[in-house]
Amino acid sequence: MSASTEAARVAAPANALSQSVRDSLVVAQRNLIRMSRIPEMVIFGLIQPIMFVVLFSYVFGGSMQIGGSSSATAYKNFLMAGIFAQTVTFATASSGAGIADDMHKGLIDRFRSLPMARGAVLTGRTLADLVQTALTLLVLAVVALLVGWRVGSDGNTNAGRVLGAFGLLLLLGYAFTWIGALIGLSVRTPEAATSGGLIWLFPVTFISNAFVDTSHMTPWLRHVAEWNPFSATVQACRVLFANPGQSTSDAWPMVHPVWASLIYSVLIILIFRTLSVRKYRSATA
Repeated sequence: MSASTEAARVAAPANALSQSVRDSLVVAQRNLIRMSRIPEMVIFGLIQPIMFVVLFSYVFGGSMQIGGSSSATAYKNFLMAGIFAQTVTFATASSGAGIADDMHKGLIDRFRSLPMARGAVLTGRTLADLVQTALTLLVLAVVALLVGWRVGSDGNTNAGRVLGAFGLLLLLGYAFTWIGALIGLSVRTPEAATSGGLIWLFPVTFISNAFVDTSHMTPWLRHVAEWNPFSATVQACRVLFANPGQSTSDAWPMVHPVWASLIYSVLIILIFRTLSVRKYRSATA
């Protein structure tokens, strides 16, 4: 084999990766421009999590015992990690609906006819959704601070740990958008994608440690909640934020929540990105 042939074989994967990144960024830019021209998409996406913060904080805050304390402040500090995680995962529905809408309009078929990298359309869409999720999370954090949420209630935190917690939240949200992408490619209408993107999220988010202490659940339900990927990220955020209500369970995800959150999120991305790209190649409007 000649040196030039060997060099070409080595360069081919690098060129393919470069094209994939470039195409993904172009699609992401297209979706971000579309979002900026329809500001109500962002506004409505902010209203629901803000309502959850206010309602849970003031309606349930005084009736929940967290760490032996029934004060509203203790519950607010306990609650926010769960609200943050719920917010990033609920972006799944809008991601699926957006892809289903593109399918319904025939836009996906047009993209597939172009000399683009496989999977770039989906990657670009999920990256744009990640930017919107980050914006929502920023606004939500400001609202949480206004209603009384604080980090470092035990003095065991710093800026790096707080940023790490938000990084885990964004990674979980990005992972779940790939589930939304698969749903969006598998249904016929945006309305079906919205319903399909939400219906499974309710048990995932509520059978968890997000809003209540899992120690009060029945044994079998507690085990489900403790091994829930969603719970691992919530527990990791409480540890990094140094907020009360951290689970004392000996389940591995609760003992090593940061690692569990990373592993769960990466596995979800690998599995559902593979399935989504495979579905994308054969899906029809």
